[in-house]
Amino acid sequence: MSTQTAPGTATRMTIAKALNAGMRAAMERDPKVVLMGEDVGKLGGVFRITEGLQKDFGEDRVVDTPLAESGIMGAAVGMALRGYRPVVEIQFDGFVYPAFDQIVSQVAKMHNRSLGALKVPMVIRIPYGGGIGAVEHHSESNESYFAHTAGLRVVTCSSTEDAYWMMQQAIASDDPVVFYEPKRRYHERGVLDLGEHGGALEDAPHALEDAVVRVEGSDVTVLTYGPMVKVAHAAAQAAELEDGPSIEVVDLRSLSPLDTDVIEASVRKTGRCIALSEAQTFASITSELAAHVQEHCFYHLEAPVLRVGGYNIPYPPSRHEEVFLPDLDRVLHAVETLLEY
Repeated sequence: MSTQTAPGTATRMTIAKALNAGMRAAMERDPKVVLMGEDVGKLGGVFRITEGLQKDFGEDRVVDTPLAESGIMGAAVGMALRGYRPVVEIQFDGFVYPAFDQIVSQVAKMHNRSLGALKVPMVIRIPYGGGIGAVEHHSESNESYFAHTAGLRVVTCSSTEDAYWMMQQAIASDDPVVFYEPKRRYHERGVLDLGEHGGALEDAPHALEDAVVRVEGSDVTVLTYGPMVKVAHAAAQAAELEDGPSIEVVDLRSLSPLDTDVIEASVRKTGRCIALSEAQTFASITSELAAHVQEHCFYHLEAPVLRVGGYNIPYPPSRHEEVFLPDLDRVLHAVETLLEY
């Protein structure tokens, strides 16, 4: 039973429901789309992202697997090479490491190793980031590992609209896609408008690799993604209410490849840049952003690029995570620092 809205109508739904609807639409469109993971079937996943899909599509297309990430990934590689489009759920961010060898040695390299003869069209879904009061291995931001790995696309959504469209685009891609889902944003609501064709992929407002300017500004650019987009947006609103600096917020959406055209255009306009992420800053996405901006926008900069992120320590116990995670005050402090140059 489809949960899509009628063509030409808009509805409010959570990011979680939008991800579910995106997978449903892809499964209805292509019988080769198969979901796999721990508890994704009868339970609907620990976050209920796949809820109802096994009931509607059957156990052959929504497969409850053993607790063995390497085995799940290996099976998915084989299915992708045989013409299927597996969508694999890694239950929590910190659980991906047993599958790390499969991802970087097989998934990322198979197309190149075969001189283009073989494709590995698969999506690896990873709920990531902190903010839910979870224990160790449940609150990590390990996206830099996979963005560093050539042969993988790495994307992350921050809104209902993006969750719905990006999931379908990732499944339709012939490249392997690591799809990071900001778990603490799962239950936030937004508007989904399926357009006049009722959700055809050509109605998607943006390509999978596009960055999007969420807030227009003139004084400082904040480059961010996933769970931190909301924090950056709040900082822009707070500055506006206080008649402070005008902050432009760029949602990267794709971490590999980066949409460098949008990044450079924004920084050249504002002359100042903050790279914002939950992840530890050392050897991170924010490091790459800072390096790229310095290399390509140097003569437009009024101040050095600043990075705001998690501290370079293992993720702390949940009672301390609000100190670890970047917040509104840390972003605004970085903005003030830039304006003092």
